[in-house]
Amino acid sequence: MAYPINRKPLLSNIASDSESEDIETEIDDASVSIPDKKPFFKPQPADRYHLAYIVFYLLGINTLIPWSFFITADDYWMFKFRQIHPNNSGTNNYTHTEILESKTDLQVSFTSYLNVSSALPNMLFLIINTFLSKRLSQKFRMISSQLLIFILFIMTTVFVKINTDEWQNTFLIITLSTVAIVNALSAIFGGTLMGIVGRFSPRYITAMSGGQALGGIFTALTEICSLWIGASPVEFFKHHMIQKPREEPNFSVNAEVSFIDEPKISYRRIFKRILPYGLTMFSVFFVTMAVYPGVTVLIESQGFGQGHAWNDVYFVPVVTYLTFSCGDYVGRLLSGILLWPKKKPWLVLTLSLLRALFIPVFMVCNAQPRHFLPVYIQSDIYYILITILFAISNGYLCNIAFILTPTVVESQDKEVASTMMGAFLGLGITTGSALSIALIKYL
Repeated sequence: MAYPINRKPLLSNIASDSESEDIETEIDDASVSIPDKKPFFKPQPADRYHLAYIVFYLLGINTLIPWSFFITADDYWMFKFRQIHPNNSGTNNYTHTEILESKTDLQVSFTSYLNVSSALPNMLFLIINTFLSKRLSQKFRMISSQLLIFILFIMTTVFVKINTDEWQNTFLIITLSTVAIVNALSAIFGGTLMGIVGRFSPRYITAMSGGQALGGIFTALTEICSLWIGASPVEFFKHHMIQKPREEPNFSVNAEVSFIDEPKISYRRIFKRILPYGLTMFSVFFVTMAVYPGVTVLIESQGFGQGHAWNDVYFVPVVTYLTFSCGDYVGRLLSGILLWPKKKPWLVLTLSLLRALFIPVFMVCNAQPRHFLPVYIQSDIYYILITILFAISNGYLCNIAFILTPTVVESQDKEVASTMMGAFLGLGITTGSALSIALIKYL
């Protein structure tokens, strides 16, 4: 039997016109994935001289400085709300020990009042800021809030030279009102900053968070921080902030920062994705504010009243404020280095819930005056070690939650997710501060 022989070359163009059209259609089909030789986005610009890192550090410092100024001025408040004796009303006729030996109700409760008046407006405006993020410009929110805080601090400073002995209750109302407004403005500033830094890598989130902790240690850096607020935008900043359309792979970052129309944001979807980290943030600050500084500021050295400056004068400022701030700072730095645990949000939440054990521990430390609970931990060494562990866990867990939040949402949702985390933070501060009032009553 004879067989036909195919004499056409194997590589000849045998496709018909219709076949060629099919092939072209296939190639043009959006469902076909063709790898690109060039990267979709330009490589991240270099952070020259680490200026962006430094700016975020300074802005982080600035977020908590207003609150730090109020809570660390403990001696000032103790003097303003001291017991006034008719025959000893001069402003310089009281020693430090005399002011603290017989505390008035205002002296005992003032720190808790301060916490509540700080936390409630802070929480409300962090929530409000979540919805303002797409309605008011970041520049307006940040600059206007700082200007108003500056004016309120001038007014607060004036009261240092005014004798308020005859109207302590009125002075209390003025002070708490000022604190409430300052913290509302700080919430707007801090919430906006969280939204910005949420677009950046974990390194810059750690910088902002570390700056917040550092603000409790180095409040004198206020002037330096303010110098950086008005810095002009740089290429590194624009790389993260500009929304790049998909159809423009050659998008340039040499223009001024501008924002294009974004798709409708689903707050419910974002909320569900960040919920474990949000609850972590809430839990961390709820536990912290329940005892710090409302209860911890009342904890005295075991040698108080024996005439030693460390026991009578420096113990509370150094242990309660400085040690906590340093530990908090170290915890935030460690979280930025270790980044553990990744992709385990419920483990992070579990660790934050375990911190609730600190509440009864601080309650049985040497907090004075007390009427119900006994003192089981009198040693200064044990109290200092507890404070260090308390502070490091606070810094580590709050920062790791904030760092990992942007990893569970889409790129266009990072700003909203970060501002939502600020709302969880504010809610934790508010509820924890409210609990601190009850805890003091049951000492």
